[in-house]
Amino acid sequence: METKIIGKDDLNTAAALIAAGQLVAVPTETVYGLACSGLDADAVEQVYEVKGRPEVKPLSLMLHKGAAVTRYCANVPKQARVLMDKFWPGPLTIVLKSKDIVPDIVRAGGDTVALRCPDHPMTQTMLKKARLPFAAPSANPSGEKSPVTAQEVLGYFDGKIAAVVDGGKCGLGKESTIIDMSAAPYKILRRGALPEEEIAAALAENLRVVGITGGTGCGKTTALRELEKLGALIIDCDALYHDMLRTNAQMLGDIERSFPGTVTNGVLDRKALGATVFSNEAALVDLNAITHHYIGLEVNKKLREWAMNGGKIAAIDAIALLESGLGEKCCAVVGIVAEKTTRIERIMKRDGIGYEYAMMRVNAQYPNEYFEQKCEYVLHNDGSEDKFRKECKNLFKEVLKNG
Repeated sequence: METKIIGKDDLNTAAALIAAGQLVAVPTETVYGLACSGLDADAVEQVYEVKGRPEVKPLSLMLHKGAAVTRYCANVPKQARVLMDKFWPGPLTIVLKSKDIVPDIVRAGGDTVALRCPDHPMTQTMLKKARLPFAAPSANPSGEKSPVTAQEVLGYFDGKIAAVVDGGKCGLGKESTIIDMSAAPYKILRRGALPEEEIAAALAENLRVVGITGGTGCGKTTALRELEKLGALIIDCDALYHDMLRTNAQMLGDIERSFPGTVTNGVLDRKALGATVFSNEAALVDLNAITHHYIGLEVNKKLREWAMNGGKIAAIDAIALLESGLGEKCCAVVGIVAEKTTRIERIMKRDGIGYEYAMMRVNAQYPNEYFEQKCEYVLHNDGSEDKFRKECKNLFKEVLKNG
């Protein structure tokens, strides 16, 4: 067999060869792929034979665009669409539940199929002209280096395949990242050209995040329980902060550099820090800048982990939600308010403290008017707990539906 070298002016020939059941090496942004019709079981079998690849290892399908996914996959989750919109065409392969139209040999007998949309104009043109998906593993014998030029492909398969489309050197030279989204939690099956951190960040950006803020004694905990019932991950920033005071050496180091003498052997002296910042407004601003930065990093981490676990809803609970910038991550910010006397009574009962101390704590926080002016939604919690729970539930359902 003579292996043809095909250039950009003869892509019709390459597409026709693939449609006719022949094997053609094609360029992508990562490495060259050994392509055949992904719907032709006999052609796929040739790919396995030429590569020396065990048929227990499934192949991926190249698509012209994301809209074609529903033809080959069942139950495409919204999160998969998010990644397609963000990274396709590009070096990301997504594994989803397969429809029966995909030959069993492509799936290696499994019930999933891997999908890829390559970011190379020549291969995109061939996919469009052929009007079918390409089964296309890397164009190398199993165990050998993946080729990044047409000449490297010829070194492997000259005389064994119909053609090589010469699209120049592949820009990335590293195979695509593979993520299994056929079930949650989502799993990275192969680390590749697209960093896992970017995938997790893209999924996290699509979470429905509700911000909850308000003073102590207003009933934020009750509101958060209603969000949790709706499937939300609850991120308690106050709990995060106190945990980080014990475990985050970087944050403690920054605090010690800004406020010498407040951290000894990795342990924060809260009284010393309080004596410094609570009598000095500028110092308090500096401390907040440090803590808000590190809390923001930890919140991002938790949102990304939750998104990779298939989570769809999250809630951030923070008194300083708006000042810290965390409110910008939220589709809606809900302020919980209550009358001062009600809050004082709740705090006294909850914390076992006296009236004077409870009043001092309430007076040290923002008044209701602050949250009423700054938040998109405000819930007043001065009646019965059952009434407040129902109001929370109704509002959160509306926010999550429309936000």
